[in-house]
Amino acid sequence: MKTNLKPATLCVRGGYEPKNGEPVEVPIIQSTTFKYDDSDEMAQLFDLKKEGYFYTRLQNPTNDAVAAKIAQLEGGVGAVLTSSGQAANFYAVFNICEAGSHIVASNEIYGGTFNLFGVTMKKLGIDVTFINPDAQEEEIQKAFRPNTRVLFGETISNPGCAVLDIEKFARIAHRNGVPLIVDNTFATPINCRPFEWGADIVTHSTTKYMDGTASQVGGAVVDSGHFDWLAHADKFPGLCTPDESYHGIIYARQFGKMGYITKVVSQLMRDLGSIPAPMNSFILNLGLQSLHLRMRQHCSNAQKVAEYLHDDPRVAWVHYAGLRDDRYHAIAEKYMPQGTCGVMAFGLKGDREVAVKFMDSLEMINIETHVADTRTCVLHPASHTHRQLTDEQLRQAGIAPDLIRLSVGIEDVEDILDDIRQALDKI
Repeated sequence: MKTNLKPATLCVRGGYEPKNGEPVEVPIIQSTTFKYDDSDEMAQLFDLKKEGYFYTRLQNPTNDAVAAKIAQLEGGVGAVLTSSGQAANFYAVFNICEAGSHIVASNEIYGGTFNLFGVTMKKLGIDVTFINPDAQEEEIQKAFRPNTRVLFGETISNPGCAVLDIEKFARIAHRNGVPLIVDNTFATPINCRPFEWGADIVTHSTTKYMDGTASQVGGAVVDSGHFDWLAHADKFPGLCTPDESYHGIIYARQFGKMGYITKVVSQLMRDLGSIPAPMNSFILNLGLQSLHLRMRQHCSNAQKVAEYLHDDPRVAWVHYAGLRDDRYHAIAEKYMPQGTCGVMAFGLKGDREVAVKFMDSLEMINIETHVADTRTCVLHPASHTHRQLTDEQLRQAGIAPDLIRLSVGIEDVEDILDDIRQALDKI
């Protein structure tokens, strides 16, 4: 296949090139295992001396073809699919952290990731310091410790819609000899490719825009191949010292730029097994084929909806980087000149009950925990996903108690606006 294909072409053709007489769609290899005639050949696969398939918990041709497409879209050297976005973020961090390690993370991140780092990973002996991503570099630097191994942020935060200054975060990370991991779920590689701005590893919840139809749950981890693990070998023993469970393999040395992804597959997938079903990867691939078209419509519709809400006197505030007076407008123009995404946050004048009444009055727009698919949907985090937090804890997590997350779909924008208008009229 021709190299240097444009993103729109990669959405359709990336990751898989059928040979003569083969299916044009990636086949669903719905098999747990693979047959070999020679036992030595199987042994070489288990020793990582030969490439091939032997058990779907580690690798599967359907999964690998779709992972390759996502790697091409992001401009990475390799990728691995996981069973969810949460699994992707866990694998991305745990692949280079262990008990005694420390993470620095933006506090403007998805609540599930916030809990993963702040609660669950602490139980594994991995500590975290959350920082304000808009703070000055000197302030963020104070959060770093000798045992810090990762800096983490989201391109566009969920649900606050803050835009990450990727270059600033990359500078800070590399000054401290650690990689920058960026969750690029909301922007997608159609609107932003973090590797081009200094990020080292990208994660995705493929459940969102990449799928686009709310049909499967999945995640992805993509490596740029840029970070020099061996130059910081003392920080990353998992990659730079022998893995006795694989006959002393040193991943960063034996596999070079593919060392990080090889370790995710051969060690974490082997031991933890958060794989997607091949059928899910097939469905994801169908969604990816129209990603470039859908993102354009999501952004176009969202811009019109944000402008409408911005000008309505019943609306207290709107966070959408496409608005000229949004605090992130200039930085979004830098990193995402073609548009950000279809998700915005806004608040109504009044208390929580006003937000709930507005949402309950919607006729077409769905109230649901999902976000970023073809259908417009809405969520009040303080009443739903973050209801266990106090108002003060919500603010510390970057979520206003009155925040409503609106994910604008690809329906006719006039129908979306009509539904919002009639619901506002009832509050």
